[in-house]
Amino acid sequence: MSLEHPLLLKPETGGQMNRRFTASTTSLLLPPNRYRKTALPCFYRLSPSRKTAFHALYRVSAVPESKSGAVTEENISDPPVKIVAIVGHGSTSPLKSATWEEVMLHTAKRMKWVDEGYDMLVFTDKFCEFSGENGINLQRELRGVDILVIVGVTNQESVKWVRTNTENVDNIICFESSPDLGNKLGGRYVDNNQDEGNIFSKISKKSSNQSVEVVQTVSEAWERHNSDDIRFCLLVIINAYIKPVPILKNLRAKGFSTVNCMVKNCGTQILDCLLDPNCRKALQCLNKCSPVDQVCNYRCIASYESPNLEAFSLCVLQKNNCLELDAKIPDKPYVPPMVKFRGMDLRHEVAEDIFVGWLGDLNWSWRVVAGQNPAYDQFPCQYQLFYRGKAKGSFWYEPVFQVKTLEGNMVWRRRKYRVKRGKVPGTFNFSVLDNGVVSNEFWTIVDAPDDLSWALFHYSGAARVAGQSYTGAVLVSPDGQYPIDAEKRRLVSALESCGIKEWELYTVDNCSCQDPPLGIPEGSRLHSVIEVKDKKWDSLLGSPAV
Repeated sequence: MSLEHPLLLKPETGGQMNRRFTASTTSLLLPPNRYRKTALPCFYRLSPSRKTAFHALYRVSAVPESKSGAVTEENISDPPVKIVAIVGHGSTSPLKSATWEEVMLHTAKRMKWVDEGYDMLVFTDKFCEFSGENGINLQRELRGVDILVIVGVTNQESVKWVRTNTENVDNIICFESSPDLGNKLGGRYVDNNQDEGNIFSKISKKSSNQSVEVVQTVSEAWERHNSDDIRFCLLVIINAYIKPVPILKNLRAKGFSTVNCMVKNCGTQILDCLLDPNCRKALQCLNKCSPVDQVCNYRCIASYESPNLEAFSLCVLQKNNCLELDAKIPDKPYVPPMVKFRGMDLRHEVAEDIFVGWLGDLNWSWRVVAGQNPAYDQFPCQYQLFYRGKAKGSFWYEPVFQVKTLEGNMVWRRRKYRVKRGKVPGTFNFSVLDNGVVSNEFWTIVDAPDDLSWALFHYSGAARVAGQSYTGAVLVSPDGQYPIDAEKRRLVSALESCGIKEWELYTVDNCSCQDPPLGIPEGSRLHSVIEVKDKKWDSLLGSPAV
């Protein structure tokens, strides 16, 4: 079997410690949606004094309007946004101990996925370089920079150099660095007392309301320590101080127009929700979450989901689009499907059989080993069920997984997606009505060895009326265990074709999975072409807990 890989984009090198990315792909910042109830945007507040009262949410928006206001055609020809990152030489990140240099170089590439005009350079603070050619290069780049990001810089000589050479930079943010390095937004310093990784624990009274808002949003996102939120931090600053970031508009509150739409069209559903204890708790819980904290949002939904909550979101979001949102499925990065399996060109029937995987031989198709998104790959015991339906040409996907509710209970959840073939074998279109909101996704089978000992699936999707777009990948195997070392090179290559680093993966806890609600409808069909059988998995039969 072989894979067609696109030419991997390499950074241009302007000296040993200076790398510029020129990648050309797009991915949106919001986490994937493949297992969850769609997280409801936080646009409502329950009155503490009257349980049936309904109020608009007027808290500070997580993503402020930019100085230049709405995006217009004139913005399209704006000059590039120039970002420089200085990282501590050899400093390690919390992302599986990848160096901060690796993380920020990858962030530079991922910024290009959002907008080709985001041009980011990464330098290390290896002090001897500052006095040579690289120091001159860095000084030159700093003269016209829009944002300076400082990460893991604690060397006092480096700190002194940075302070001396960055006085004219309007936007400076420091993460996990010396407290002697100051933060500045919009040309104004923001007092900081870095404590346990919090970049801005004290905000100057002289700071504008917008700076306070940006500081809070960026600080909360950074502390989640994942590649999506690191990029999100930069996008928030660009949006607030440089130019509008179109993909952030879906996170801004709509105010009275939202309330008017809801009351006019969904009065019954609102009242039913407020009178239902679980639905009311869900709204109260969601109101406490940041709109960009998908872990918090999803746990609220999973803990208090109810028919009334589903009816509420179906009316407010799906039927009437009261938030006036219109998220699109990302068309970048382009991820090519595998082209051969067991020596033959991949056909649609074979691709479906790969999805069906071990179902029939085992009680499930696949178990999830790891995924790229921390919000959902944190959930334990993830099973995948793929099968052909009774109707001709029908194909279904049902993920089964556990969630720890806010009360501390472990509960099983199960979803059901309709699956249609894409134009190219190995690509598929998924759709689901989940929690009253339709999500559409585009999946690609990136790679799977002939023995189906593991597989890598990539997805991109959107819940249009919820304003959520996402991309990611999921690594699966028959027993939920990581592929053997001999497969590492092939796996890393497959991840690279998705624009994902291995250190971005979050391992799923598959240690204690008692009595998962598996099984498929009677009359369903499994494999059409390929045979899947391996006696080494016989020990898993009849024992879903592995």
